[in-house]
Amino acid sequence: MSPAPTIASDARQAALYRRLNWRILPFLLICYLFACLDRLNIGFAKLQMQSDLSLSDAVYGLGAGIFFLGYVLFEIPSNLLLPKVGARRTIARILVLWGLTSASMMFVRNVPMFYGLRFLLGVFEAGFAPGMIFYLTYWYGEKRMARAIAIVMTAGPLSGVVGGPLSAWAMTTFNGALGLEGWQWMFLIEGLPCVLLGVLAWFVLADRPEDARWLSDDDRTLLRAQTRGNTAAHHGSFLSVAADPRIYLMAFAYFCVICGIYAVNFWLPSILKADGVTDTMQIGFYTMIPYLAAVIGMVVVGRSSDRRGERRWHSALPSLLAGVCLAIATMSGGNLVVSLLFMTIATLMMWAAYTVFWAIPSEYLKGDVAAGGIALINTIGLLGGFLSPTIIGFAQSMTGSLHAGLYVMVALLVIGAGLLMAIRVPKRHPQVGDATADALAAANRL
Repeated sequence: MSPAPTIASDARQAALYRRLNWRILPFLLICYLFACLDRLNIGFAKLQMQSDLSLSDAVYGLGAGIFFLGYVLFEIPSNLLLPKVGARRTIARILVLWGLTSASMMFVRNVPMFYGLRFLLGVFEAGFAPGMIFYLTYWYGEKRMARAIAIVMTAGPLSGVVGGPLSAWAMTTFNGALGLEGWQWMFLIEGLPCVLLGVLAWFVLADRPEDARWLSDDDRTLLRAQTRGNTAAHHGSFLSVAADPRIYLMAFAYFCVICGIYAVNFWLPSILKADGVTDTMQIGFYTMIPYLAAVIGMVVVGRSSDRRGERRWHSALPSLLAGVCLAIATMSGGNLVVSLLFMTIATLMMWAAYTVFWAIPSEYLKGDVAAGGIALINTIGLLGGFLSPTIIGFAQSMTGSLHAGLYVMVALLVIGAGLLMAIRVPKRHPQVGDATADALAAANRL
């Protein structure tokens, strides 16, 4: 094979993926940003809502975490249905239902309503994140998967960057307007856009490359070659996936990382308040700092992982460093500068570990059954989203301090690092993209 066709093939592949990146990733990023925003804005609502409704820290912690019980119960069924009904219908349905439920949080008047709507929010959002990851396997091969996931998953920390100032602005600017409290306006303003996104999903997304009218036949040929490893059969059924010990090792490692992430997500405004920041707008701007750092860290570490073809160290080491930095931040409570500095590094490392982690199951699980396997991992892992705020809430109620609960999160992040190092996914055949580039060039395709 002469160099010229190979160079031409590489250039045309790059052009195709630039188009894919702009067509798919920004929309999924925006959708996931609102998913994170609508599950996490309860952390800001707490600053007003807790006193308005006389909620204890234990009640708040349980309400924040009960979202994940609804999510866990319905996630696997949602993802098993995705290959059958299509990503477009699934994502549109999820967006519309969770948007309406999130906006309905403005009507909460008592503890049962608080618990009920948080549970329903989890039910209706169930399957979105793992479904989105599975959807990406239709379009991206292994060589590009971590970067694609990193771009979409930056929505998590971006929701902190956008959500902090947005939530604080809504709560302060509209407080008292039309007889509604600021936290009620916040839920309305941040919930309703998801309904519009659900409608747009129907028109923007194609279920698979074969259904994308904006792709040529040559485009589809290349994408089939690039993702051939993703669609190869891996297990005969979901039951065989559920019997695979590696799935549970991945799930429990993910559980530990998730515990740390949601400790920060749900309690960062309260941590800053405990450090002496009392103004709501100031808290909103301070919360931007850790999440801005996390956005940068996710992209840098994701690219490094793809470039080196290495996943374990790129997820385990950040998890370990996150635990160490969270411990230092906790010990520095009351010193805003030191606490915020190490909380920023800890947040960056947690999200970096989270990003690279998802490249591991997406490489290991293949075919339509991967949807169920990814959902199973996410289901077990997201129990950490229930456990983490619940532990911290009860510890805060019992001791009057966040420290005891945060130290539990430190221990879990360190354990998670050990579990991530223990994950050894069997090496598969050489990268599909490497093997097919010359053949496709010779056929004068992309």
